[in-house]
Amino acid sequence: MLNWTEADASRTARWRSESGSPSPKRVMLADDRLAADAAYRLASEGTALLWRGDFQNARQLLQAMARRIDRKPRKPAASPIEAFNFYRQAQSQRARTLGMLLLPLEADYSIPLRRAPNVKEACAEAYGAGEVPSVVSLRELLGVIGAHEWRKKGVDIPALGERIHPHYGVFSPVRGEYLQLVAEAPLPSSALAFDIGTGTGVLAALLARRGVKHVVATDQDPRALACARQNIARLGLKGRVDVVEADLFPPGRAPLVVCNPPWLPARAHSPLEHAIYDPDSRMLLGFLNGLAAHLEPGGEGWLILSDLAEHLGLRPRAWLLDAFGAAGLDVVARLDTHPTHPRAADQTDPLHAARAAEVTSLWRLAAREA
Repeated sequence: MLNWTEADASRTARWRSESGSPSPKRVMLADDRLAADAAYRLASEGTALLWRGDFQNARQLLQAMARRIDRKPRKPAASPIEAFNFYRQAQSQRARTLGMLLLPLEADYSIPLRRAPNVKEACAEAYGAGEVPSVVSLRELLGVIGAHEWRKKGVDIPALGERIHPHYGVFSPVRGEYLQLVAEAPLPSSALAFDIGTGTGVLAALLARRGVKHVVATDQDPRALACARQNIARLGLKGRVDVVEADLFPPGRAPLVVCNPPWLPARAHSPLEHAIYDPDSRMLLGFLNGLAAHLEPGGEGWLILSDLAEHLGLRPRAWLLDAFGAAGLDVVARLDTHPTHPRAADQTDPLHAARAAEVTSLWRLAAREA
């Protein structure tokens, strides 16, 4: 619960935070009279600002606070891994500071502020049915609104020839280069495939459209399961793709097992970041170590993995090759592609050198013969 004082009375409301941040200890009321410099100073010091003014002015204030953060000079880094650590620290501090501008939500998710948009549907998609009044950071609420628009419009997937509609909290398949690898790799069989950690269901749908007769797609996140099922149904693939809850593998074996795990071995700061960050490479190692036991004889495991971690100094290539060997796997072949997203060409990005050198690979793996 979030606690504050207003009109000489103690007030409480449910605290919402997708990142799991604790409710702020210091809360002050704020409105259109608050200057950006003062708001930035208070937020940086850990004072939350519960907004009572105009909604659009709150958005402008958040943008002004972000500009003040972005003007701060970067720490010079002596190595790629130090650059990555500085980047993560800066992103975390940025999120904490901007997360101090708070908005009230009524039990039905209406916003009791002037010029506030109708966010009821977006919040219901993200949070479920409304029950009691709550307070959320404006930064998170804007993410909820943005996710709602992504869900409505969908993401064009050229390799699929269709659009995929991501849900809030489910990573959007915006990097089409790795999808093209899956579209081009030679299928070892068209009878059955497992898609491990399916997310939006995009790889399962792509395999089905390539002619795989039956795909079992797994995930353990409730939002991902709901998202994948909806996408599979929308694409008319419900009879050929089963979306099941599982920690990595479903029961049995398949001639093709595909996995696109998180690419960076670091701690996630929010649920959405679990699609990018894999602490101690747990999912990657779980997939590799369990793959041989879930492959049919002559089958292949397809690991889709960026080498960005290698360029950042987080995980050497030798580590990955050793992990293949320890799991009893041999490399059949490897398909490579370079990133096409804008950040790879953005020289102002603090991780530009690593992003520009990044290669995404589809490793075709087979169980080593005894």
